[in-house]
Amino acid sequence: MTSIFRLSSLVAAGVLAVQLVGCAPMTMSAPAPSMDNTVKLRNPAFDKVAVGSFSLDASKNASLDKSHSIRASGVVAPGGSFAQYLGETLKVELLSAGLLDANAATVITGTLTQTEVDASIGTGKGVLAARFVVTRAAQVRYERELKVESTWDSSFVGATAIPAAAREYELQYRKLVSNLLDDEKFRQAISK
Repeated sequence: MTSIFRLSSLVAAGVLAVQLVGCAPMTMSAPAPSMDNTVKLRNPAFDKVAVGSFSLDASKNASLDKSHSIRASGVVAPGGSFAQYLGETLKVELLSAGLLDANAATVITGTLTQTEVDASIGTGKGVLAARFVVTRAAQVRYERELKVESTWDSSFVGATAIPAAAREYELQYRKLVSNLLDDEKFRQAISK
């Protein structure tokens, strides 16, 4: 009887520990450049650019810029803003290619228009969209909203599904920047 009670206590303690760990919000990693995006930016026709402000669309609830719930846990951006995280992601890619200059005449700004992550059992889903604007000498050279969506296998087990969803959500920022760099009109807008 005592061994059954101990076993039950250990199982209960284990479940509680998993639940407590699951409740702690995860902070996204600092953005890092990717080789693919650096290669896309290695073009002698491109001018130096500055990255201006990145903010959440004013029509959206401000809480969307702070954190997302993923089952019993959550994900937050370093610095507390997903919009600013998108701007930082773009900055590290430009810096890696030698194109970032805070004093450049060409400035890229952005507005986060959609940000979602869902780790439902079976299939996880994520959506990220932003409107990018490129100006030079106060003249708009490029303005377009871009969007990425992804799905992934989402485990029944929260300890597996939650970190997987956080990783997939974080990866969407790099994918969105990659789509921007692929856009021929954007490439023309940052050319000399």
